Amino acid sequence: MSGTVLQINISPGGLPKRPVDRARVTPFGIEGDSCAHPAVHGGPRKAILLVASEMVAELIEAGYPLYYGALGENITMSGIDPKWMRAGQRYRIGQVLIELTTLRGPCDALNVFGKSLRFEITDAAAKAGDFHSPKWARGGFYAAVLETGEICTGDPITLIEQLA
Repeated sequence: MSGTVLQINISPGGLPKRPVDRARVTPFGIEGDSCAHPAVHGGPRKAILLVASEMVAELIEAGYPLYYGALGENITMSGIDPKWMRAGQRYRIGQVLIELTTLRGPCDALNVFGKSLRFEITDAAAKAGDFHSPKWARGGFYAAVLETGEICTGDPITLIEQLA
C-alpha cells in the first residue's frame, strides 16, 4: 500500500493549518506546528495527523467548505484508502518513519465548517474500533514518529510493516 504527500500543513495552534513545501519532523510532530489544545491533540502518540485527500473531496462534495489543511491535518495524502489503515501500521514518508496510533476523534473546532461535520467523519462503530464502519478513518489517523527527518510535498508514503 502506498500513496503520496499532497500537502504538508502547520499552524501556530488550531485550525486551519497552512501549507509548507517541506518540513522537519521530530518525535513531537512537525517543527513550526502547534496544537490549540495540547491535552487532547499532540504529544508523542499523536505527533502527526494524516488525512486522505479523497475524504476531503467527499466532504466538499457533501457541501462542507473544506480545503487541504482545514481539518487540522499535518499531512494531506493521496492514494491510501483510509479503510485499510490500522493502528500499528508503520509507514515511511521521506526520511521519516511513523506508526499509526489512533483514529482522530471529532473536535468542536470543526464546527466552524458546519456543526454536522463531526457526524460525517465518525460514528459509534468507528469510535468502538470497528473498521467495517463506512466512517472508519474519515477524520484521519494520528501517528507517532519513530524516525525523525525531513518530508517534502510529493514524497511517497509506503506501508513498511503491519504490527499486531
